Amino acid sequence: MNNSTALVTGANKGIGKEIARQLADQGLTVLVGSRDAERGKRAVEEIGGDSRLLVLDVTDEASIAAAAAQVDTLDVLVNNAGVMVDGDKPVDADVASFRRTYETNVFGVLAVTNAFLPALRRSAHPRIVNISSGTGSLAWSTDGQFPYGGTGAAYRSSKTALNALTVFYAQSLAGFKVNALAPGLRRTDLNERAATADGDPAEAAAGAVRLALLPDDGPTGEFVSWDGSPAPW
Repeated sequence: MNNSTALVTGANKGIGKEIARQLADQGLTVLVGSRDAERGKRAVEEIGGDSRLLVLDVTDEASIAAAAAQVDTLDVLVNNAGVMVDGDKPVDADVASFRRTYETNVFGVLAVTNAFLPALRRSAHPRIVNISSGTGSLAWSTDGQFPYGGTGAAYRSSKTALNALTVFYAQSLAGFKVNALAPGLRRTDLNERAATADGDPAEAAAGAVRLALLPDDGPTGEFVSWDGSPAPW
């Protein structure tokens, strides 16, 4: 993989930063997507290897276009950037919070993926990894796996939509491997619960890297937990 290039969105912190670090450790050139240039520069210094800053705001069309214009060939795209605006139930939520959530978690993935498709199509082994959430699983949401009721409706439904988008891309892109990852609860700044979690972001990142480096006979259009086990839709 020494001649391969990967882009990780939202890679200046959390799981994204660990994914970038592990891909760099594997010898890839890693584009560290960050909407904030200064934070991105610091992340690149900490990640090391052949990592490079790519200023990219997944909610800004001009930023996406400018970033895509700088990349001729891309082998791996990890759509990691994500937000949780609030933890409200739908009965308490407002439309604005849903829109803000979907702008990053769904529309941003669509916009970035489509913008970088020309570069990905120049790769002999294109891979797309979408960082989803187990809380976006409708099966787990209805069988008691996540006893949260309707809390976090905007975030969780956005990840359900992302899962659907993963399937549709896998069906549309011959020769690609397109999969979604449920990273598990990790110590990040996503929300208060995550901030005090014991889960190591590096452990989740390893699951994403496995999907990023799948062999040509690997799966596509699947939803996989961080440990490699299947996650139900």
